[in-house]
Amino acid sequence: MKETTIKRYGERVGYTESEVERFHEGGHRVRQVSHLSRVASKYSIQAEVIEAKNCNSGHTVGQILTLDVDGNFITKLCPGRMCVYLLSQLAIPVALINERFSEGLEPNDFHFMRQVRCPDAGVNCLGYGQVMLKIQVVPRIGK
Repeated sequence: MKETTIKRYGERVGYTESEVERFHEGGHRVRQVSHLSRVASKYSIQAEVIEAKNCNSGHTVGQILTLDVDGNFITKLCPGRMCVYLLSQLAIPVALINERFSEGLEPNDFHFMRQVRCPDAGVNCLGYGQVMLKIQVVPRIGK
């Protein structure tokens, strides 16, 4: 099963045979791809806007940004306009979630960055606006 998963992954991303062989070094990549492939159809990562004030990109409370477990935005489930500064704050929590999935642990039981803010400090601190996201793993709709 693992070898089939790794072979399919290698084909999807365009690995050569030698790159697939090299992929096995260290074991961590095989473990991550294998575990993520098992949960990919069951879960999504959801970032919900829980605070928003004066956002130039138009983010509003209640908006949902949805990512697959690999950290790719599912664009049909996201706002049409998204701020790069806000999105950049998702890198660490998504990596933490990926790590928990790859180790077979509860994905929402991470310590840091369950909520993140855009780096803009807001108008009162000589910035422009402010947005905060709550990040969590949720079951896929229909699953």
